[in-house]
Amino acid sequence: MSAYFIVRCTYKNMDAYQNYAKYAGIAVNKFNGNFIIKGTEEQYQKEIGTHQKTVVVEFNTILDAKSCYQCDDYQKAIKYILNSSSRDFIITEGLE
Repeated sequence: MSAYFIVRCTYKNMDAYQNYAKYAGIAVNKFNGNFIIKGTEEQYQKEIGTHQKTVVVEFNTILDAKSCYQCDDYQKAIKYILNSSSRDFIITEGLE
């Protein structure tokens, strides 16, 4: 069953974001993740949306998604983004 990273984020430091994106991309590629939404297009928020960007990454399994999050490259990426953004991040399984 597929699994997903779902991220809603507002970046406060674009230099830190660029470093985060570099290492996060490496990690996602290692675990065969597929960016479904990168949030580069205009977004229409109908409710109380607080973040300006949405990213969704699809993985083949929940194990792949969790392993990606826990790998050294993604942990390195997190060091760049934690203090330079406000974000909601979840890992969840898809429907069968």
